[in-house]
Amino acid sequence: MELVNQHVLRKDNTLLSITHLTQLLSYVIGFGGFLVPLVIWLSAKNNVEGMDEHGRAIVNFQLSLLLYAIISIPAILLFGLGLLTLFGVIALGFILPIVNAVKAGNGEPPSYFLTIKFI
Repeated sequence: MELVNQHVLRKDNTLLSITHLTQLLSYVIGFGGFLVPLVIWLSAKNNVEGMDEHGRAIVNFQLSLLLYAIISIPAILLFGLGLLTLFGVIALGFILPIVNAVKAGNGEPPSYFLTIKFI
């Protein structure tokens, strides 16, 4: 008797790119930049090739941005340089998802720098 593997991962670079771009929902409608990529990752990580790696990178990046923003708010009151850190967090949160969406479209692995690996 021959065993047949019926669970084959499909290659879908478009879905990977869309998952990265959904992080920008926080800038467009004010929320959803963490939840929507999380839902896409959890629902497609067993079906799409590379989704687990990209999804983990996205969630770690969003959690890192949240931590950096929380740290920079009291730093504004204490040192005044927290404002620069907050603007940096906002800029990185806008630029890096676009860069990684292009990378995902080309089949390259994600690269979010300054990211703490939570999961």
